[in-house]
Amino acid sequence: MTAAPARADERVARVGLARRLIVRPELGAVVGLVAVFAFFAAQSAVFRSPAGVANWLDPAATLGIMAVAVALLMIGGEFDLSAGVLTGTSGLILVTLATRYGFSVWAAMLAGLVVALAVGLVNGLVVTRTKLPSFIVTLGTFLMLQGVNLGVTKAITGTVQVGGLRRASGFEAASAVLAGTVQIGGTSFRVAILWWIAITALATWVLMRSRPGNWIFAVGGDEQAARAVGVPAARTKIALFMTTAVAAWLVGSILALRYTSVQANIGIGQEFIYIIAAVIGGCLLTGGYGSAVGASIGAVIFGMADKGIVFLGWDADWFKFFLGAMLLLATLANRLVRRYAEEVRR
Repeated sequence: MTAAPARADERVARVGLARRLIVRPELGAVVGLVAVFAFFAAQSAVFRSPAGVANWLDPAATLGIMAVAVALLMIGGEFDLSAGVLTGTSGLILVTLATRYGFSVWAAMLAGLVVALAVGLVNGLVVTRTKLPSFIVTLGTFLMLQGVNLGVTKAITGTVQVGGLRRASGFEAASAVLAGTVQIGGTSFRVAILWWIAITALATWVLMRSRPGNWIFAVGGDEQAARAVGVPAARTKIALFMTTAVAAWLVGSILALRYTSVQANIGIGQEFIYIIAAVIGGCLLTGGYGSAVGASIGAVIFGMADKGIVFLGWDADWFKFFLGAMLLLATLANRLVRRYAEEVRR
């Protein structure tokens, strides 16, 4: 009786390139990116020109910085509804300290960073210690920061705006680093785009090539199982909240240096845009799945739609419709990709 041939171990079987690409969380976002670009580029020569590209990459950059940080937090299974208003808090601290109390721009930025880190730390500690949903905790933080921004700004200036940053010490150097432009092929691009690319690359390396990246996926997928195998779940989540806070500080500083003034209500409502960009990029609302690159692609789609609608001369109100449609389509696509990925891995 001849022995049955040995069966290859499915765990070491080679997986084709097409199958590997299909299970990537960025797949739906890439398809959407191509479709949106083709739609606007076919109707507007300005949109597809180098100047047009620089134009729609500008809003994508600041959104992308935040979307990447929010994506990491969502992969870790949590949300931060205070991220948008914290950009305003950081900007207000920078402009107020530099224009009203004689701080240099760099010192004022450092003070803003300390406050942002403290907010992120408190959010993380409250969520991990109390086990309350991060949605509720950060909603409370959002409301408190909104009140502080308005109340303190009115008390100091008598209005809801702080300006005059251009006259502060160190403004020119800080502006060149965070809010300046670079020439590429004869076209001016915002420096923020380079910061966005660097942050996306760093976040991708952390997720895919480092132990903390494994921890992020683990706590987002199944926190109890992650704890059972020694993953420091609480520390990982606190670090993610603080990472989101640092991103908010960076974006707030960039915007303050760019416009040299800050409104007390800046950033309110943007937290949902960050989440939408992350979801369009492949992140699941349930955690444990997503990518930094996908979140950045979601930000690019946002930038294309934001400026493309203007280039075509449409009413700006259509942007909200477009964003909602993209969110629904991306959520459906992500669900199908995740289901297929789970079937492949069985």
